Amino acid sequence: MSVQQDKEDELQRRCNRNRKRSQRRKIYCPIHGCYLDSVSKKFYLYADTPGQLQARGVSSRNARMLLAQQQAIPLSDEWLEAFWCQECHQKTWYRIRKRNHIYEVSSVPAEIWQQVTGVIYPDHNPSVSEFTQRQVKKLGYHTGKDFR
Repeated sequence: MSVQQDKEDELQRRCNRNRKRSQRRKIYCPIHGCYLDSVSKKFYLYADTPGQLQARGVSSRNARMLLAQQQAIPLSDEWLEAFWCQECHQKTWYRIRKRNHIYEVSSVPAEIWQQVTGVIYPDHNPSVSEFTQRQVKKLGYHTGKDFR
């Protein structure tokens, strides 16, 4: 009987340990309501005008003082991220805002792409070739395989 009790105790300890692990981010598709799977890293937004900071609750005076000290203020609770939706079967970029451990998902307006570094605007100029787009996305300098 004590062997059975020991097994149950061990199982209970494992269950408790698993509950303490961090859970999946609760980011849902705004269209279908299903979980979204991240397919990119987070690209944080930054504010470079007093109006952008004022829209986030910073007073006019403080916004001007902050921007006088730094050219751009990184926004740690807002970012762009690409997600895969199982229902849509496509990759879509969303603007994510985190407020009190709740994620707010919205589409990305065109002007927001200018407040992010390191991201290539997905609706690129159609006159730019596919080859050029591929080269821009590459991180390394060893891209000779495309020239063979």
